[in-house]
Amino acid sequence: MTRKRIAVFTGTRAEYGLLYWLLKDIDASEQLELQLIVAAMHLSPEFGQTWRQIEQDGFHIDAKVEMLLSSDTATGVAKSMGLGTIGFADALQRLRPDVLVVLGDRFEALAIVQAALVMRIPVAHLHGGEVTEGAYDDAIRHAITKMASLHFVAAEPYRRRVIQMGESPSTVFNVGALGLDHLQRTPRMTLSELGESLGFVLAAPFVLATYHPVTMATEDPVASTTALLEALDAFPQHQVVLTYPNADNGGRAIIPLLQQYAAQRSSRVLLIESLGFKRYLSALAHARAVVGNSSSGIIEAPAFHVPTVNIGERQLGRLAADSVLHCRADRDDIVRTLGRALSDEFHRHSATTINPYGQGTASRSIVRELEAHPDRFHKRFHDLDFS
Repeated sequence: MTRKRIAVFTGTRAEYGLLYWLLKDIDASEQLELQLIVAAMHLSPEFGQTWRQIEQDGFHIDAKVEMLLSSDTATGVAKSMGLGTIGFADALQRLRPDVLVVLGDRFEALAIVQAALVMRIPVAHLHGGEVTEGAYDDAIRHAITKMASLHFVAAEPYRRRVIQMGESPSTVFNVGALGLDHLQRTPRMTLSELGESLGFVLAAPFVLATYHPVTMATEDPVASTTALLEALDAFPQHQVVLTYPNADNGGRAIIPLLQQYAAQRSSRVLLIESLGFKRYLSALAHARAVVGNSSSGIIEAPAFHVPTVNIGERQLGRLAADSVLHCRADRDDIVRTLGRALSDEFHRHSATTINPYGQGTASRSIVRELEAHPDRFHKRFHDLDFS
């Protein structure tokens, strides 16, 4: 039997962590053949060359596509997309997948999907239908939805939204959030094991912090990062684990601020380029709170019953559990909200929260649909009945 070739794309550390169990399950399928395409931040020394971790995890990388310019201006990002599209066209021509799988909403994903569209390679899109009003990722996500043929969404409101966009209900599946598969399937480190792996003694309650640039709002990344760092100093009894921002425009301006902050507080603050998904999930499970504007604070943190302080506009519109507190990108508002999140009362509240993103069974559901669906999909616009 000829196995169906499934190419999976990853361009960032966070995205790879979400895709890990799906990659494992595709690779284990007797009906599917995994092809792995790696690009962008994974290949950059500036962001930790995380492609090495992918290989250490036992995966064969079938194509590496260099595309990321050493610039985070809007022009630099647009040019990176152009380079990516050229490289992805070559990779897809060589690999000839039957289906391309992409997750989310980033510019790297748009670059490969537009190449696949022109080359008539069906796209299966994960995490469509969501809304993040503070980032141009929002428009990219919806654009990918219209170019994709299969849709695996994380919650029922998102399934309805994808159908609202004209996608046939028979191609839209509510499987839950893919990252929650780790909750069921990935062993986590103890606190001492995590500290030993990081080379950093976690001797006090700690806050896990990540701040990414906001690309479609007036939220200045330098000012907002400064506000976050100043707010963290209002809680000197808590240690801080800081991770690097992503490669969106404005991200590189944040890194020197983080480096200076961590260097001046080396006994209390750890700054790391990339935790990797196992250490990140272990840190998340042990953290007293998550603070910043990463989607993991919205989607994964509630599954661990860990309070989240979501800063600013980047995640506006995304479905959130009641363990997620929202605040402005303002020092005093962050201090007030983080103080509430760290309180015993709010921890007791968070312990009973219900995560709207499922129970951690997404990967095997996706594989079953990839195995069952034909290699080619004839797409029609699905009109809603307003009568």
